[in-house]
Amino acid sequence: MPMDESNIKEVLKAVKFPGFSRDIVCFGIIKGIAINGHTVSLSLLLPSRNEHTAQAIEEGIKKALLSLPDIAEVRVDIGYRDGTPRMMAPENPWADQVSIPGVKNIIAVASGKGGVGKSTVAVNLAVALARQGLKIGLMDADTYGPSLPRMLGAHKRPMINEQRKIIPVEAHGVKFISIGSFIDDSTAMIWRGPMVMKMVEQFLRDVDWGDLDLLLVDLPPGTGDAQLTLAQKVPLSGAIIVTTPQDMAFTVARRGLMMFRDINVPVLGIIENMSYFHCPHCGERTDIFSHGGGKTTSQDLEVPFLAEIPLDPEIREGGDTGRPIVVTSPNSPAAQSFTSAAQTVLGMLEFGKTDRKYHVGTSH
Repeated sequence: MPMDESNIKEVLKAVKFPGFSRDIVCFGIIKGIAINGHTVSLSLLLPSRNEHTAQAIEEGIKKALLSLPDIAEVRVDIGYRDGTPRMMAPENPWADQVSIPGVKNIIAVASGKGGVGKSTVAVNLAVALARQGLKIGLMDADTYGPSLPRMLGAHKRPMINEQRKIIPVEAHGVKFISIGSFIDDSTAMIWRGPMVMKMVEQFLRDVDWGDLDLLLVDLPPGTGDAQLTLAQKVPLSGAIIVTTPQDMAFTVARRGLMMFRDINVPVLGIIENMSYFHCPHCGERTDIFSHGGGKTTSQDLEVPFLAEIPLDPEIREGGDTGRPIVVTSPNSPAAQSFTSAAQTVLGMLEFGKTDRKYHVGTSH
């Protein structure tokens, strides 16, 4: 059917205003529509300046309209009700990076998929580093599955200081912040991308981290908004990829690893979690989920293989009770693997031994 203004608006009802259930047509932000052949031009007037919101709306409009066979080009002009012009994103997406005062290094702990025990690894690495006398912070960027308060056994709500900064909770020598500290366990976080990105930025800027040797960031699974926001807002010293032995897990882990390389973040190495079962009675090793994939992947992609973390019921118990295995059983094979990985990472930060030629370990 021929395109006219009413048809365009009908199609755009599928585009939601970020963070709301209402669409952009109902919001009344569309101020003009012009159709010239196969080109559609729209003028929008947003209620407030927010480039993340503007970008999300523009992308949604183009995706919706360009799916129509009669439209070949979509032009979107965005203004704001206060009369200020739109500040477009800089050509260099990393130009807005600003270090966190007092924080020497920031490392992302990531996984290509869920269910690999990434948060368990992040918690035990953080505690292992803190037990070596380092000042360690841990930031929970997993909005939809925040688990750090339970895993660290600290459920109190963070306080606000005189400078209106959030004071992170401390447990086992680690300062941490999580959206899970502000909500109860039954609350579902139904947030769109811009809200997730805003939370990541607030945890970076509005938390009084103090002086830290290292801030670990527990990222959600995948390669989405939280990962890109973190990389764009602060200079990262590196990333650690967590996976399990299955072939599918390694296939997805490769994608996560390549994402960090694509955005110019050095990959410090791979940790294979649930690598094998160590029988506490007979001492024998059983490779329940296959074996060797982590080392093979690290060799193929030329990154260090940091550790094989065994299956151990005490790891699960520690996560449920807030007592990490590096605290309760520091001499166990699992705890020793976490500690060894932490020491290896520390050595990389001190001497710049990453998978590419980066200099890390100094104050940014």
